[in-house]
Amino acid sequence: MNPVPLVAAGALMVGSIAVSHLGMTGHMIGHMTAVAIAAPLLAMGTRGTRYDPAQRWPRLVTPFVMSLVELAIVWSWHLPAVRAIAAHSAAAMLVEQACFLGAGFLLWSAVISRPADARASGVGALLLTSMHMTLLGALIALAPRTLYGMTHGVPEGLTSLQDQQLSGVVMLMIGGVAYLLGALAVLGGLLRQESVKC
Repeated sequence: MNPVPLVAAGALMVGSIAVSHLGMTGHMIGHMTAVAIAAPLLAMGTRGTRYDPAQRWPRLVTPFVMSLVELAIVWSWHLPAVRAIAAHSAAAMLVEQACFLGAGFLLWSAVISRPADARASGVGALLLTSMHMTLLGALIALAPRTLYGMTHGVPEGLTSLQDQQLSGVVMLMIGGVAYLLGALAVLGGLLRQESVKC
């Protein structure tokens, strides 16, 4: 087990919880830190060990299935009624962050723990995730009215709607881009592997 990514993931999760009370933007930074930064670090730190879910349950923890699990979790927690529960309860917010970290960890583990010749499905799963993160971020950023009604913690100088719009941009920039870069990195590894064979 590699302790460096694990320590970094733990520090990022503490930071993500610390900023979660700073309006919708802070909350979104916390979400994206969990799924797109801490989760891949956690997957790298546990890769090939007994704590690697893709090694323990290879038939279940597959890239496509885990991308669908993450899609369901991310979109469910962004339903306005569910989001309101997490916004007003510290316990619900911790469960929410744990769900995001767990879903991200399972997906990234499913992608990076596959044998090199079986990682093509991981490229598709990461691209699918990048697309749904981008779509949800765009819906939040372009909404003509406040969807979440968060009035506490809104950064000074922003209205609730502007805070929500900024949070959508954060989702686009961190979530969409992180998964796109992950897909490109896996694809680059596959192409290098093929060029070595030739």
